[in-house]
Amino acid sequence: MPYILAGDFRKGVTFQLDNTVQVIVDFQHVKPGKGAAFVRAKIRNVISGGVIERTFNPSEKFELAMIERKKMTYSYMADDLYYFMDENYEMIPVNKELVQDALNFIKEGDTCELEFFNGSAFSCVPENFVELEIVECDPSIAGATAQPGSKSATLETGYRIQVPLFVNQGDKIRVDTRTGEYMSRV
Repeated sequence: MPYILAGDFRKGVTFQLDNTVQVIVDFQHVKPGKGAAFVRAKIRNVISGGVIERTFNPSEKFELAMIERKKMTYSYMADDLYYFMDENYEMIPVNKELVQDALNFIKEGDTCELEFFNGSAFSCVPENFVELEIVECDPSIAGATAQPGSKSATLETGYRIQVPLFVNQGDKIRVDTRTGEYMSRV
C-alpha cells in the first residue's frame, strides 16, 4: 500500500487514520521559532462528514486511501434505496443518508459521481452546475431586473433557493451545486 508523510499533505488527499478514511480540507505547515515544525490540518471523515482540526508531526506516516470515482446515472428510488446505473447498465443501490444532500440537485436521469472506498459507496457528488425548473415562487415584479433583492423559490427537486426578483415560476435556472446558489436563467 502507498503511504504519505504528514509533511506531504495537500488539499483533497485521502488517507487512513485510526481505521477511518479522512480527506484533507485545509492544511498549514508551521515552523515555530522554538521547537519542532508541525503540520496543522483540518480533516473530514469521508463517511460521517465530521470535520476536526489536528496537528501532526511532519514525519508521521499514513496509508493512502484509494477512492474510486464512477460517473453514474440516477435511475429511481424504491424502499429508501436510491438506484444508480453505471456504463455497464449495472444497478447499484445506495442508502438515502449517503445521497441526501445530492438529491437537492439531481433528478431521475441526471448524471453524478459516486465515490467508493473498498467497494462501498460513501458519497454522491452532483455535477458542479445543474439546470432545474422553478415549480413555486412569488410572481416577478415588473422592472425588477435593475433592483437588488431576492425571493425564495422551490425547485423541481424540492430544494428551496434564493432567486432574483425577476425570475418566474416555470423558469429554468442554472444552480451551482457546490454552494447551492442561483447562477442564471437558462
